[in-house]
Amino acid sequence: MADPLTPAPVDTARLKPLTIVPVWLAAVVAAVLIVAVVPRDEAFTWLSLSLGGAIVLSFVLQLAASQKDGLVSRTMLALCGSLIVLAAATLVVVLTS
Repeated sequence: MADPLTPAPVDTARLKPLTIVPVWLAAVVAAVLIVAVVPRDEAFTWLSLSLGGAIVLSFVLQLAASQKDGLVSRTMLALCGSLIVLAAATLVVVLTS
């Protein structure tokens, strides 16, 4: 019989999209807003700030999930994806300025 005080195991595969995709979406929204609204001479500052925000959001979501299995891989996927999105936005800013 299972101990009622022991929490049920969380499916790690199900946890991945819930803790990764919001970080990517936040990076996409930030990149689009920065490219569309911010003046070109301030865009690099805002892009680096949005990467910092993606890092903080990633850690907040990982802590909210409270699942230690796969923590590093989920954090790495979230941050690498947002880095790619913001690097593409940086390339757009460079090419359009």
